[in-house]
Amino acid sequence: MDYGRDRYRMRVAGFSWVKSINVQCKYVPDSAKRRKTGEPPLINGWIPYLGKALIFRKDAFKFLLDQQKKLGDIFTVHIAGRYITFIMDPFQYVYVIRNSKQLEFHEFADKMASKTFDYPALSNVKFPELKENLHRIYQYLQGKPLEIISDHMMKNLQDIFEWKCSQATDWETEKMYKFCCSVMFEASFVTLYGRVPAADGRKVISEIRDKFIKFDASFPYLAANIPIELLGATKKVRKELIHHFLLQNMTKWLGGSKVVQARQDIFEKYELLGDYDKAAHHFAFLWASVGNTIPATFWAMYYLLRHPEALAAVRDEIDHLLQSTGQKRGPTYDIHLTREQLDNLVYLESALNESLRMCSSSMNIRISQEDFVLKLEGDQEVSLRKGDWIALYPQILHMDPEVYEDPKVYKFDRYIENGKKKTAFYKAGRKLKYFLMPFGSGISMCPGRFLAMNEMKMFLFLLLAHFDVELGENKAVRLDNSRMGLGILLPDTDIAFRYKLRSIRN
Repeated sequence: MDYGRDRYRMRVAGFSWVKSINVQCKYVPDSAKRRKTGEPPLINGWIPYLGKALIFRKDAFKFLLDQQKKLGDIFTVHIAGRYITFIMDPFQYVYVIRNSKQLEFHEFADKMASKTFDYPALSNVKFPELKENLHRIYQYLQGKPLEIISDHMMKNLQDIFEWKCSQATDWETEKMYKFCCSVMFEASFVTLYGRVPAADGRKVISEIRDKFIKFDASFPYLAANIPIELLGATKKVRKELIHHFLLQNMTKWLGGSKVVQARQDIFEKYELLGDYDKAAHHFAFLWASVGNTIPATFWAMYYLLRHPEALAAVRDEIDHLLQSTGQKRGPTYDIHLTREQLDNLVYLESALNESLRMCSSSMNIRISQEDFVLKLEGDQEVSLRKGDWIALYPQILHMDPEVYEDPKVYKFDRYIENGKKKTAFYKAGRKLKYFLMPFGSGISMCPGRFLAMNEMKMFLFLLLAHFDVELGENKAVRLDNSRMGLGILLPDTDIAFRYKLRSIRN
C-alpha cells in the first residue's frame, strides 16, 4: 500500500471532495436558508456553497467539539450544499434511531453504493422488491447459519496459518497491515465465494486482492461523489474486479457460502439485471465484507503488540481454553471453537472492542423525508426540513472522558468488570444505552457485524496460539483521517513485526 501517494492524492482532491460531495444537487446560495423558530442553531460559513466543508474535512472531531461547547448538543452545519444537523448528546440517539419512518437511511445508502460499485439502484422500478429480498438474506449471518460460516472461516484461517507456519523456520519479518490484509482477504474470499481450483488459485486471489487495494484507496473519493474519471486508473480497476465476479468465473469456484449462493439465486430472478450488474453486486458484497474488517484487524493486532500486558493476558486466556478443552496447538493440529467458547474469551473481546473504540469513525446519517418536529428527551424538540441530514458521530462518544476515563489511552480490559463483560457505562450519573457503536445503529447497523467480530477473534486466536510475535520497529502508527465518517480508519503508515513458531510445551 502506497501511503505517501494516497496522501498526495487526498491533497490534490481536497477541493474536489467538497465540490463534488453533492454534485447532483442544485446550487443553493447561503442566503436561501435562515434559521427558523424551533430549528437548531445554524452554522452557515462565509464561503458560498462550501460553508464549513473545508474546516470539517480537516478535523471533524475537533470542529464538532468546538461547536458543541459554543452552541450545545444540537446544531446544524452547512457543508458543501447540505445542511446536516448533528445530535451530540448520546442520550438523544435513541430518538433519532427509532424514527426510521421520517428519518430514512436506505435510499441514501443505495444511491451512494450504486454509484461507487457501478450497479443500478436497488430502488429502480425495474427490480421490484430486490432490496427487500436481499435484506432477507442476512438471516444467513445470524444464528445457526452464522455458526456454520464461522466454522468455515476458522478452517480457512487455519489453512493459511498452517502455510505460514511451514514458512517460519525462524523469525520472519513482515509488514503488519500487509500481513493482516493478505490473511483476512484470502480467508474471507474463500469462505464467501469458494476456493479457486486452479493450481495457482492462491495467486489468483492475490491478484484480486491487489486490485481491491487499489480500488479501496479511491473509495473515500467515490463515497464523496467525486467522478471516477478524475481518479486515474480506478475505473479500469473497478471494471476488472467486477469481471472476476461474472457468472462464468464464479461457477468455477468450489465451496462457496450459502449467503452468496442465495444472492445469486435472487439475481437470476431479475431478467433486466445484466450479468455485469450482478457481478458488480457481488463485488460490492466483498468490499462490505473486508473493507472495514481488514483495518480493524490491523488495529487490534497493533495495540496488542504495543502493550505487552495486554498481549500476555489475551495469550494466557487462549492457552487456558486450549488446555481446558484438551486441544493441542501447532501446525498439525486443528483447533475447534464453539460459539460459546468464542464468546467467553472476555479479554480477547475486550481488547478488540477497545481497539474498535479508538479507530472507528463512522457517521450515522439519516435523511428527513418530510418537514417534521423530532421529539427528544426532556420535552426538547427540533424542527427539521425535508431533505435535511441528521447525523450521529459516535467518535465523540467513544472519546468522551466522562464516559471513558483517559479515552486516548488503550486499556485492553476496559470492557471487563469482575471477570465478566462490562456493559454498563455512564455519563452524568446515568447509564447509557449506546456506548460503543463501531457498526452503526438501528436501520443502518452492519448486518455482518457478528461474523466480522468472529473473524477478527479467530484471526487473533490463531496468531497468538501459533506464534510468538513482537514489533520490529519502534515507531508510532497514527490514524489516517481520510476515511472519517466512513467506518474504520486506516493507519497512516505500515509497521514491521516479527513472528516465529511458539515452542510446544505440555
